[in-house]
Amino acid sequence: MFPPRLTDGYRSFLDERFAREKGRYEQLAEKGQSPEIMVIGCCDSRVSPEVIFDASPGELFVVRNVANLVPPYETGGDYHGTSAALEFAVQALRVKHIVVLGHARCGGIRAFADDSAPLSPGDFIGRWMNLIAPAAEKLGPRTGDPVEYQTKLEYAAIENSLTNLMTFPCVRILTERGKLQLHGAYFGVATGVLMVRDPETGDFKPAVEDMPDRIARIRCS
Repeated sequence: MFPPRLTDGYRSFLDERFAREKGRYEQLAEKGQSPEIMVIGCCDSRVSPEVIFDASPGELFVVRNVANLVPPYETGGDYHGTSAALEFAVQALRVKHIVVLGHARCGGIRAFADDSAPLSPGDFIGRWMNLIAPAAEKLGPRTGDPVEYQTKLEYAAIENSLTNLMTFPCVRILTERGKLQLHGAYFGVATGVLMVRDPETGDFKPAVEDMPDRIARIRCS
């Protein structure tokens, strides 16, 4: 049986959002998609880019994988899901922005930090998470509070993915020409706080200036 939760959700979608935005869906079907922003996010069910950024249909081109990782450019092997999505976004859709969206309490990052990978008999997760080994090496030995170390690694993984993005020739060329911008962002699942990377300093800062006030109002409501 098809999950009842999905059927109920679809009914709600039809009655509300689709009814409100029917014209937009028809336009997208006729003219195709033309998003200006690609988001590389995590598979984690708590961190949906479309929800976080309140996006309308056709606004974001999203690819999600375990721990929002970008592999370095290479053409060996046969299966390159994230790389294929990246190539399509940059060369076919001509997006102007690529956002690597990390988040707090990431299960994939925790598996690497706790050295508990592989998590499955096939070792897909373990081998995939080895992509952040360079980020972990830059952090040095695992000392202090485990939660604090994981948070540092989550941020470092975003930096590592941004570095790997620049190994793709199409990304590097367009970025150097000023036609494509790369961004890092980090979402606090429990707090709702979104941090964005300053391209000049590499520091992560609140996405909006009045974020503390907004979060305080939410907590008091």
